[in-house]
Amino acid sequence: MQQWKDYQAQHKDRFLSELLELLRIPSISSRSEHKADMLQCAEAVKQRLLDAGVDKAEVYPTAGHPVVYGEKIIDKSKPTVLVYGHYDVQPVDPLNLWHSSPFEPVIKDGKIYARGSADDKGQFYMHVKAFETMIRTNSLPTNVKFIIEGEEEIGSPNLATFVSTHTDLLKADVILISDTAMLSLDTPSIDIGVRGLSYIEVEVTGPNRDLHSGVYGGAVANPITMLAKMIASCHDAGNHITIPGFYDDVVDATPEERKLMAKAPYNEDEYRKDLGVTQLWGEKGYTTNERTGIRPTLELNGIWGGYTGEGAKTVLPSKAFAKISARLVPNQSSGVITEKLLTYFRQIAPPGVTVKAEEHHGGEPYMTPIDSKAYKAAASAIEATFHKAPIPVRGGGSIPICSLFEKYLGIKIVFMGFGLDSDNLHSPNEKFDLANFYKGIETIPYFHKFFAEK
Repeated sequence: MQQWKDYQAQHKDRFLSELLELLRIPSISSRSEHKADMLQCAEAVKQRLLDAGVDKAEVYPTAGHPVVYGEKIIDKSKPTVLVYGHYDVQPVDPLNLWHSSPFEPVIKDGKIYARGSADDKGQFYMHVKAFETMIRTNSLPTNVKFIIEGEEEIGSPNLATFVSTHTDLLKADVILISDTAMLSLDTPSIDIGVRGLSYIEVEVTGPNRDLHSGVYGGAVANPITMLAKMIASCHDAGNHITIPGFYDDVVDATPEERKLMAKAPYNEDEYRKDLGVTQLWGEKGYTTNERTGIRPTLELNGIWGGYTGEGAKTVLPSKAFAKISARLVPNQSSGVITEKLLTYFRQIAPPGVTVKAEEHHGGEPYMTPIDSKAYKAAASAIEATFHKAPIPVRGGGSIPICSLFEKYLGIKIVFMGFGLDSDNLHSPNEKFDLANFYKGIETIPYFHKFFAEK
């Protein structure tokens, strides 16, 4: 609608300036030293919702970081859209690999470089500005509620309690989330599902203290060596996961879905060049897009032990550690897979070392029904602004709160992500294209329009 375009064009510089202010707040949920920053960011989000036109907004404390809630109820007989996002961000390590300060946003080549720019401050803020557009042009067709949490990056440990005790407050007809990606602005897509997550940490202990590697080397099992062997045993020659029962509950994608996924443009040379690798790696029998969407995976997220400082120290370490995660697909359960991972690492401990394996957090896989009126509204909205129908794809990441929302609220979720897989999420130099930011603000009002009409 022209009035939306006119308003957005008139205020686009302010929209960007406001986002940059949010990006300057180091709201790292996993670090206790950022507790004050988390509170500051929650209050800032609350104020932005009020400025955009909600009737009320409030910061709700939890046992961890607070949840921000806001709402605009125009007519109880009209459908209600619940917008979910998160204001917390990942840690910035390793800092030396950033080209600029993570919390001093830099705009370069049409992209915003900053931690949280795409995940998820830039994406949830599209909804705030789209909402403002509809409010200021007197064209809001739905009731809108916002729930912006501060613990997504640490597994949303307190969100279930908040949601289960505020079901009336959060009552809605659909949940709209922009915490995913699309293929590109030239080839728009909608995620019809995200993978689940199982995350554990393993500690391997050998001798009761660090030892001189010359005096004791060859006589005592080295925990790092033993841990490396244990990890290496998790995949076979075809890169299939060897943990007993890992694939038992996997629902294989149908030939029709695999054929639909194959329509997505893919250039392996460009893919490898962008990542700086000479060869791709993955489960035998599946394409790259299938490996990152419809298949479960097991990845080593971190490993450490012994001496890692400057120079040399000939030490045989007492301990070695690893963080390991699995991405899950329908019909896998994070609880079941976590227990399988823990059991596996405890049982394969080589002689001479002891193993302690503990759970961090997890989440369930989620699929969106593509025949729902909400999905059709999202597809129509993208077609209205991109002038081509979006391709349905499965996202490789995880949003653990999806199954939680459906359990307690009984409503479906639609993903409308405007980021890109190349946005360096969770990595140094995270970015978000300005074109994608503005395209999201342009497109989201159409979702509300079409959802109200359907």
